Amino acid sequence: MEQAVKKNSIIKKIIALVLGFGPGIFAIGYTIGTGSVTSMIVAGSTYGMQLLWVLLLSCIFSGVLMFAYGNYALISGETALYGFKKHIKGGKILAILIIVGISFGQWNSLMGILGISANMLFEILVMNFEGLQPYKYETVLTIAILVIGIFYALMMVGRYTFFEKILVIFVTFMGLSFFVSLFFVHPIPADIVKGLIPSIPEVKGGKMMVAAFVGTTMAAATFLSRPLFVKGKGWTIANLDQQKKDAITAAVLVFTISAAVMAVACGALFYQGKPVTHVLDMANTLEPVAGNLAVTIFFFGTLSAGLSSIFPCLLIAPLLIADYQSGELDTTSRQFKIITFIACLVALIVPVFGANPIEMQILSQVFNVFVLPIVVLGIILMVNNKKVMKGYKTSLGVNIGLFSALFFSCVISYNGVLALFDYF
Repeated sequence: MEQAVKKNSIIKKIIALVLGFGPGIFAIGYTIGTGSVTSMIVAGSTYGMQLLWVLLLSCIFSGVLMFAYGNYALISGETALYGFKKHIKGGKILAILIIVGISFGQWNSLMGILGISANMLFEILVMNFEGLQPYKYETVLTIAILVIGIFYALMMVGRYTFFEKILVIFVTFMGLSFFVSLFFVHPIPADIVKGLIPSIPEVKGGKMMVAAFVGTTMAAATFLSRPLFVKGKGWTIANLDQQKKDAITAAVLVFTISAAVMAVACGALFYQGKPVTHVLDMANTLEPVAGNLAVTIFFFGTLSAGLSSIFPCLLIAPLLIADYQSGELDTTSRQFKIITFIACLVALIVPVFGANPIEMQILSQVFNVFVLPIVVLGIILMVNNKKVMKGYKTSLGVNIGLFSALFFSCVISYNGVLALFDYF
């Protein structure tokens, strides 16, 4: 009896810990979607663990930027774009460029995410109802309309805590699925160590992959939206320490989940010389190596990754516009409902045309890196403005991290330009 009570209290503690996760859960939702999973799979199956260093650096800088944006919000009481517009010379134009750039990237991703998620659900249905195979286009489109319709209905609930709890469920399932997959297939430890030494694959598409990696793990949307989510959580200047822990936890989880996906792809496919370009191909090629159970677990994780990204992608445009206007997000406003409805229609473009979303998804992540230097530069100016920060001094360590992130983002943006020239 006592043992059962102990077990029960441990389970309760774990649930409380998961549900107690702060705004960092949105960072994981933005960062790890089917696009990110696809990038990790393509990289792991094509280059092994060679790009692990890019992932590590991106996650370290992401943690620093989440911390800086969160601190800025709690100390100044303002949100990012509203602050840029108010305190930076030419900040109005800068803020508008950021809104357009990020919304374009996120809505592009949304098309791919919905396309891949609908295709995955179709594959699961076909396993049980083989008669659906000839009606793939119609079934995928119907699933996509149903999924986006359900998410739009959930958006209409319009409460921060509600969004957070749904994201926690998806992210927990996703993380567990990918970690369990590692028990079936994993890379050679020496390759993991080699992957931490900086090098770019000297092959066609290598530069593109590096830029896509940074575009997906150092997502500008993650940092810009953080002040609004921090405020939505009800945190104040008294929560500075909590905000710091939340930023570190989010960065660590993004790294470990993404690295687990790359490692599964490397262990299952790279050593066999089987590069893949599609999430569904990954599931099919995993089967002979690890059996049906591993495929189901990986499938479930990737589906959770897709669904956990739909919420943040739908939220991003109204979020940034509200940030620019007043620094307050009203999820019950007419503006919020109209913009999210337009985003839902945009999301249906790939399923309607029956296109393969993978290449476009990687391209959209490359485009994300061009907004990144502006977003990093903006927060450097804000956290070092004594008037804005009410006398609070940003530490030397954080400034070194921010300037390193700025240098890294400029190098990656230049690399992205070269990659796009190679592609087109």
